[in-house]
Amino acid sequence: MSEKKITLTIRLIKSFEYRTFKNVILHDVDITTMTCGKLKEDIIQKIHSTSGYKPYLNVKFDTLKLYFKHFGAKTSNLIVNLDHDDWFLDDSKTLEESGIENEAEISFFNRADYDKFKANPEIKW
Repeated sequence: MSEKKITLTIRLIKSFEYRTFKNVILHDVDITTMTCGKLKEDIIQKIHSTSGYKPYLNVKFDTLKLYFKHFGAKTSNLIVNLDHDDWFLDDSKTLEESGIENEAEISFFNRADYDKFKANPEIKW
């Protein structure tokens, strides 16, 4: 099996209502061996070991969802893709099995917060 290494942008979403997020860029991610569950672990480890993510330490990140594929249409929502409920990523599948390609953007957030926001997508300032 050949290695397929890509670059991913992970959108750490702290607040849907206030559109608070910060990007994490991951380089040389092997999509043939990296599972979505392992990706979650790696992102959380990076949050805890890299300066600049202190405001995100108290967020209970538990869900990955594809936000955007390279050369695909972007959603009108600036924080998360609310349109495709089939784009949630399964922890047991590899990134390749999940259809993740180079320069894809993935949202990482708390599922309970997402469900609450989706039921009433009100933006606050």
